[in-house]
Amino acid sequence: MRSKIIVTGGCGYIGSHTVIELIENDFEVVILDDLSNSTEKTLERINKITGVTPEFIKLDLKNSLETNKVFNEHKYASGVIHFAAHKAVGESVEQPLKYYKNNLYSLLNTLEAQSVNGINNFIFSSSATVYGTPDILPITEKNKTQRPFSPYGNTKKVAEEILDDFTKSNKAFSAISLRYFNPIGAHESGKIGELPNGIPNNLMPYITQTAAGIREKLMVYGNDYPTKDGTPIRDYIHVVDLAKAHVIAVKRLLKKEQETTLEFFNLGTGVGYSVLDVINTFETVTNSKLNYEITKRRDGDVPQLYASTDLAKNKLDWSANKKLDDMISSSWAWEQNLRNKT
Repeated sequence: MRSKIIVTGGCGYIGSHTVIELIENDFEVVILDDLSNSTEKTLERINKITGVTPEFIKLDLKNSLETNKVFNEHKYASGVIHFAAHKAVGESVEQPLKYYKNNLYSLLNTLEAQSVNGINNFIFSSSATVYGTPDILPITEKNKTQRPFSPYGNTKKVAEEILDDFTKSNKAFSAISLRYFNPIGAHESGKIGELPNGIPNNLMPYITQTAAGIREKLMVYGNDYPTKDGTPIRDYIHVVDLAKAHVIAVKRLLKKEQETTLEFFNLGTGVGYSVLDVINTFETVTNSKLNYEITKRRDGDVPQLYASTDLAKNKLDWSANKKLDDMISSSWAWEQNLRNKT
């Protein structure tokens, strides 16, 4: 019998790519999503790639009664990958209570529903923001977590603390927290990729929408950071590489290979690129010119974040394979394919 994995936020950007990888690794998938920043059309796109339409349940995980009901109906699931969360740094600074309520209630209700129904494996979608402004680069898992600048980042830090307490109190429960750096790119088919509602908060869809004429110009938030060109430096990772890491982490839990009941892994490439690096590479790869404007810094951003991924290589036998050119070309192919069909 195939193992069933519940994927919360499975219609979202990283969630949908992970669903594809799960299906291609012969897992049965159930997607739970409230569609607040995604679309049900994602299911059709997953089907076009895999030939499978995963079971989908529209669910607000802040509703504990409904969450428990759904988990009871799927109590024989082998585990949960939890993506469901609001994720816009700037918006979280402006609306912190919205982020604390959504991101933490969703987590608490999911963990409670799992506990009640005996689903004891959990993968958490975390973030490099838990490291705050790092004292040492590249960042390893031994770096101390710090209070992030944004409420969004703090929900990830608090969530990890909740998981730490919960796994200590429930010895049957095992969790892995995957700390992402900056996911970009799209599936090689060009049939699925990042599609935020409204104005993008992340760099790559803002770039591709500007290049496609959807946005008038790209705003670059600050050029006065202590970096080589004044723009923030990030570790960009292809979303398919990221998705593959989730499948490996699930298998690690199912095979009971984890060394502690809560493990943490950085997921990145170990290479930092500035915002202007990404813009210049996009222009080179696509042979186009971007209209962009330097503006003031955005609240919640830090100057540099890039990873050491040695632990993931050693313990998960995982490393990112795709380069920045691949990330950009796949993002652009997705954008062009999307606009040609609308």
